[in-house]
Amino acid sequence: MKNRKSVTVIGSGIIGLTSAIALQEAGFEVRILTKELFNKSLSHKVGAVWFPYSIEPKEKTARWAAISYERYKRESAFADGVSMISFLNAYTNLHEEKWVNQLPPGTVREASLTELPTGMEKGLIADVPLTEPPLYLPYLVQKFLESGGKIELRTFSSVTELAELNTWVVNCTGLGAKAICQDEDLHPMRGQILRAEKLEISSFADPTRKGALSYLINRSEDSVIGGTDYDDDWNELEDPEDTLRILDRLKNFGVHQKPRILETIVGLRPKRSAVRFEFDPDHPSIFHNYGHGGAGYTVAWGCATELAESLLLANEKKNQSG
Repeated sequence: MKNRKSVTVIGSGIIGLTSAIALQEAGFEVRILTKELFNKSLSHKVGAVWFPYSIEPKEKTARWAAISYERYKRESAFADGVSMISFLNAYTNLHEEKWVNQLPPGTVREASLTELPTGMEKGLIADVPLTEPPLYLPYLVQKFLESGGKIELRTFSSVTELAELNTWVVNCTGLGAKAICQDEDLHPMRGQILRAEKLEISSFADPTRKGALSYLINRSEDSVIGGTDYDDDWNELEDPEDTLRILDRLKNFGVHQKPRILETIVGLRPKRSAVRFEFDPDHPSIFHNYGHGGAGYTVAWGCATELAESLLLANEKKNQSG
């Protein structure tokens, strides 16, 4: 490596941007190489409320989520697109809701029967961060650039190409890592959402039924209604039948206000049996940080913080070994 304090981050979604900024804050010189700019990424399409959905392993992701929670809470005082909201989440077994134990005391409470939407049996209400991608991602990009970062468009087809960059490399390519790393464990989980004029209904989610994920997220200027969670589905086109299903499920929750749909959005979440968060066994200069499923925003800052600590330690060992 020419410069042992130099890092190249591959990817400009929420994982790539937070990783790059955390590395800058740790004293590294960072550049981002990306196939497409942030506004074309999956991260720009999602609802992005804080909740560790469809991500493993729970022990690690709960810790990452807690770190992210505190970062977003601080940022809500000054960062564009970050706020704290009350969010109702359905559950079936409280013992499986490990995220509850990672939040500050008094943050989570059981929903009363009168607070539950029609058909929801049990729910938890928590004060959680909401990040609005169209506002927050540009904020992160500006922060990164103002700290001396550089962003360039570039594509990669293999891990070998990443290893040839002659810097530390952080692989944040999301679903793109399937081809780059030949990762058979990584697969898409298709999500379709509706962006609508803002509804006067409290934000909630019901992730308890696989294949019938339902949620409503109220943002500053609009509402996001979801959704779908289809594994191994590569279709990035709108499915009108899914739109009807999403609206029917919303109606079944007792929401009688008819949404005025502004846009239908489809994205492919990068799902894996466990987040890949490790140095590459064959290329020790490469650190993989991908496979965050439906919880990229929820764990991004936790992963980024731990990543920066790992690279600082690795960099120190490298310097000591000459």
